[in-house]
Amino acid sequence: MNGAVRAVVRMGIYVGAKVYFIHEGYQGMVDGGQNIEEATWESVSSMLQVGGTVIGSARCKEFRTLEGRVRAALNLVQHGITNLCVIGGDGSLTGANLFREEWSSLLETLRTTGQIDDEAVQRNSVLHIVGMVGSIDNDFCGTDMTIGTDSALHRIIEVVDAIGTTAQRSGVPGRCVYLALVSALACGADWVFFPEMPPEDDWEEELCYKLSGNRADKKRLNIIIVAEGAIDRSNKPISADYIKDLVVRRLGFDTRVTILGHVQRGGTPSAFDRILASRMGVEAVLALLEASATTPACVVSLVGNQSVRLPLMECVQMTQEVQKAMDEKKFDEAVRLRGRCVTGVVLPQSGFNVAVLNVGAPAAGMNAAVRSAVRVGIAEGHKMFAVNDGFEGFAKGQIKEIKWGDVGGWTGQGGSLLGTKRTLPAKHAEKIAEQIRIHNINAMLVIGGFEAYLGLLELSRAREQFSEFCVPMVMVPATVSNNIPGSDLSIGADTALNAITETCDRIKQSASGTKRRVFIIETMGGYCGYLANVGGLAAGADAVYIYEEPFDIRELQANVEHLTEKMKTSIQRGLVLRNENSNENFTTDFIYQLYSEEGKGVFDCRKNVLGHMQQGGAPSPFDRNFGTKVAAKAMQWITTTLKETYKEGRVFANTDDSACLLGMRRRAMVFRPVAELREETDFVHRIPKEQWWLKLRPLMKILAKYRTSFDVSDSAQLEHYRSPPTSQTNPLI
Repeated sequence: MNGAVRAVVRMGIYVGAKVYFIHEGYQGMVDGGQNIEEATWESVSSMLQVGGTVIGSARCKEFRTLEGRVRAALNLVQHGITNLCVIGGDGSLTGANLFREEWSSLLETLRTTGQIDDEAVQRNSVLHIVGMVGSIDNDFCGTDMTIGTDSALHRIIEVVDAIGTTAQRSGVPGRCVYLALVSALACGADWVFFPEMPPEDDWEEELCYKLSGNRADKKRLNIIIVAEGAIDRSNKPISADYIKDLVVRRLGFDTRVTILGHVQRGGTPSAFDRILASRMGVEAVLALLEASATTPACVVSLVGNQSVRLPLMECVQMTQEVQKAMDEKKFDEAVRLRGRCVTGVVLPQSGFNVAVLNVGAPAAGMNAAVRSAVRVGIAEGHKMFAVNDGFEGFAKGQIKEIKWGDVGGWTGQGGSLLGTKRTLPAKHAEKIAEQIRIHNINAMLVIGGFEAYLGLLELSRAREQFSEFCVPMVMVPATVSNNIPGSDLSIGADTALNAITETCDRIKQSASGTKRRVFIIETMGGYCGYLANVGGLAAGADAVYIYEEPFDIRELQANVEHLTEKMKTSIQRGLVLRNENSNENFTTDFIYQLYSEEGKGVFDCRKNVLGHMQQGGAPSPFDRNFGTKVAAKAMQWITTTLKETYKEGRVFANTDDSACLLGMRRRAMVFRPVAELREETDFVHRIPKEQWWLKLRPLMKILAKYRTSFDVSDSAQLEHYRSPPTSQTNPLI
């Protein structure tokens, strides 16, 4: 929430508005006085990395009464506030909409009682409202992610990973399917219970049968996720303690219960939440600026990777429809209304051999993607083969069948358990073709970075020479650099962003209590500035240097002078990020020495090269979930394409659309032929020619107090909420 507050304040000041904090939520609005305080640029400094809400939040019974709302209206009029940005759940947003609808009558009441005059009524005649959803439950219809959800997932996964070697049960509170389901995916849980999908009547027998089978297969650890409010089909509560007693009574297994509780609400916000909050905060200010007297109250949402504006009450009403369906035991309807979540789909059965391999540098989340691909492939009837050490291992015959149990526990492990190398396939084409023939490989799933993309291009071009390559091939982007054309996001980039953000937080904290200090940080990414730019947005950087936006000594000097002026105020810390290949002459050492020299007497400098720590560590919940989903979707494409290209007893696929890359583009997951992506690629610098995140760069500069132009052509436009269809064929959460 603090990231959103910071963005609203700084964007508001940037556009020339006077911005106020209303402390303690609606209670502060009703009470007025010191609860309504003008915000300054400096008052939101060092707020981005703080959990919870610095300006407070409170439930307010008085605001539910007409008298309370009249008092709140008076306090707003006295401060000349005609635009409200509300960060909260459906209750807070519903209250805001009611307040807006009553605004004219509230002003009339104040006028007739003599508390305001006609001029004040005219001056404050319209109240504009925009909402941002802040809730760890992610239960608000209309947005894929709410502010706080990703951070809550971090807390859950940290706990589950930590107790993984000793505990048998993990109970996870939360009203909605999302936290329980995604945390179950992210930690490789054996079972998950949540309210929207009660288990079948014989679930106790089925659960015990599964646990017994796991022990027979030498699996010592079982994890069960239980959402708060989980029920069976008779509306009988299912609690973690009930499951524990069931397992102990029937199986005699040593069982432990861990209730996470408010641990999920605390802690430092994740990189994803900081970026989401910053994007939503800026979008909220733009929405208020563009609002007219007839514009309905809207909520700023995220769909895929795109900000959207939706009518607030359409989303609230749909959210309430979910609860109504739950109350009426229409569980399938409740799941459908939640959004793009489909279960119970019968997977098509097949009988082909599919190879999966990692190519390029390791990236956190690769193992989750491999696990998902293997298990979905087996479920669809394929025989799955693991290739060790990328294309080099393929040529050497390092290929073996991989079974369901072989990938157990892979989800939370960093790096690449299959092994990965940067070797390209062209010089080994003949040997790879021979191995495809020996193992009768009918399709390939390649998980990796730019080398994987180049490799798929080489294999598709070699089809004319080697018919063995005439099989369906699909690539899933996995690289910390996030430099693959055809996809906005790559597996591993979120984990790297969290590593950068956490390190920047610690580095800044290391100087607490000392004099003013500026830190120069070098990030990875090759020529792609994604990590530096988006990491700078998440960490609250004052300047970020990237290859995509050329800079000269004059800009460096201007940045130093700008930071020097900021540090003469109450600002104590400065942060400058530099992408490793941003400029061959203006190196990290050069920038460090420049800032040190020019900042003498005002601040001193320290530098830090983050290096390969950005590639290591356990994958973030986002990367585990993203890897799981994208690999599952890739396997479904493989199954469909195999059936389409199987003729006369063999698979033969030599069209461009049979060698594809699966990527996230704006709102959707899209398959693109790699041949089609050639024109969109800068092969010299290994980056896409157009990169979506460059549109975030002005946002980062504005939040760092630079006067810069902000392109609103790509900002969201108000659109209606679209209810999920009644049936879907894509069994992808």
